[in-house]
Amino acid sequence: MVKSHDICIDGDYAEWIAELKHRYRSAQVKASVRVNAEKLLFNWELGRDLVQKKAEERWGAGVVEQVSLDLQREFPNADGFSTRNIWCMKQWYLFYNQPYTKLQQPVAELENAKLQQVAAEILHQRGGEKLQQPVGEFPSSFAYVPWGHHIAIISKCKSVDEALFYIGKTIEQGMSRVALVNCIKANLYEHQGKILNNFAEHMPALQSKLVQEVLKENYDFGFATVNHEIYDEQELEEALSISVTDLLLELGTGFAFIGRQKELIAGDTTRKIDLLFYHIRLRCYIVCELKAKAFEPEFAGKLNFYVNAVDDLLKADDDNPTIGLLICSDMNKADVQWSFRGISTPMGVATYNNVRIKDMLPTQEQLKERMELLQKELRETKRLMKVNK
Repeated sequence: MVKSHDICIDGDYAEWIAELKHRYRSAQVKASVRVNAEKLLFNWELGRDLVQKKAEERWGAGVVEQVSLDLQREFPNADGFSTRNIWCMKQWYLFYNQPYTKLQQPVAELENAKLQQVAAEILHQRGGEKLQQPVGEFPSSFAYVPWGHHIAIISKCKSVDEALFYIGKTIEQGMSRVALVNCIKANLYEHQGKILNNFAEHMPALQSKLVQEVLKENYDFGFATVNHEIYDEQELEEALSISVTDLLLELGTGFAFIGRQKELIAGDTTRKIDLLFYHIRLRCYIVCELKAKAFEPEFAGKLNFYVNAVDDLLKADDDNPTIGLLICSDMNKADVQWSFRGISTPMGVATYNNVRIKDMLPTQEQLKERMELLQKELRETKRLMKVNK
């Protein structure tokens, strides 16, 4: 704490200053949310006006460019009035309102109870207050999501339901735009909640639901490269470890990498876990075992052993129970379900795909040869075209 002259700082003063700081941070959150809400409302209404007024039919094909020029001339220091951005406003409104979508209910009904609850809870945790819906047709939860996120969502999502899923995720996890785009690329909407697991049987309902939302049924390891088409777990593990950042992005928000081949010592025996993570939101360790082959029943028993070992040796009193995640190349659903019987530790089994094979990738010399051959073919084509004229 910085001290001024002629001051006697005691416990009451320190407590008061802490309260002032908390109140100011709360005010900052409220102000930023309100500013974002007003800007988004303006964008929504501008997009709505272009659609409802049939602006292009009424004033001509260049009306959007003209609106952009008029607004930029009037507000030269304001951002967001480019022609492209105004087109995005129209597309944003149309995405949720066009009559050609399968959605039958008006936009005012888009906000389901879950989305509203998530938004309210997140803002409350940050010291804010619930927003009132400023206009009947504008979903108030949209105000908790930055404009750039909205554009990414409507440009990459195929349906309103999918878009609302990512809006909810953005609000719930406070995702950056990069994290959001990565989630959409990984098709989290399709994969989330479908991992084969025994969570419901061995975890509280709320925790079980949250874990299923975090873990996916399939992981895209397209960032990893192995040397040969036939490879083992060690080579796959090394390939993933080289690109830990990409691995964490693929796993999803909240994963922290603890280590590879993490040693667990029990008595005179040393065991090593393939990959060990800690999940911030779940507040628990996640033991990850990799298998470069299809699922076998004995894999579940080994994973069960590691989960129990981490619970006994690493888990703190305020941590939630450790979770096991087995990622293999393929699986038979019945084999997994039967293997779970009699196992009380929470675990799930997922698959992976798209690992790159180094031998199948062209070398730099091969690429150069192909480019030279292509250029030669182009020159020959041009020569023949001149001859035939």
